[in-house]
Amino acid sequence: MTVLERFARVGIVPVVVLDDAKDAVATANAMLAGGVDVMEITFRTAAAPDAIRAVSESCPDMLVGAGTILTLEQCKKAVEMGAKFIVSPGFDAEVVGWCVENNIPVTPGCVTPTEITAALKFGLKVIKFFPANIYGGLSAMKNLAAPFVGIKFLPTGGVNAANIREYIDAPFIHAVGGSWVCPKADIAAGNFEKITALCAEARQAAFG
Repeated sequence: MTVLERFARVGIVPVVVLDDAKDAVATANAMLAGGVDVMEITFRTAAAPDAIRAVSESCPDMLVGAGTILTLEQCKKAVEMGAKFIVSPGFDAEVVGWCVENNIPVTPGCVTPTEITAALKFGLKVIKFFPANIYGGLSAMKNLAAPFVGIKFLPTGGVNAANIREYIDAPFIHAVGGSWVCPKADIAAGNFEKITALCAEARQAAFG
């Protein structure tokens, strides 16, 4: 199963913020217990590279990738540490080009027709839409999907347990992203049972 097929099957790609790499494996296991086998560890913290390596080495059932990738240097570091996919908040031709060249699935943030056109030129079929709630949500993506036939979105920002089904049911949505299933505060406090429960709740809300 490809990375993008895994995204679609699980329905949610959690954005995981780790301040300490020692929490990475416990967080991954908590998410797996809740039925979520994909995690995007964000490069917003210095712990990200070591966290990705820890999950990659210790949790074979978890598909781990890197998020908030802003530079090619970060991208290469993430892949070196074991990231199986790259997500970025915006479109960077250098990062996307390197990923395509090296067969690393990449989902760049694209919210305008120009950015989507740039992604298409690299052969991408799934793009991140961030922040979804600010840029028009489902209505915006529906209108963008009309001229860009075949493009699917991974919206992040404003998606939660209450509206995930509405997103998942839209034909132009591939999966959703979000951090509500793994709150930073709960990770730091070791509330891993809560993370399991939130993941299970999100899966139930998405697919019934």
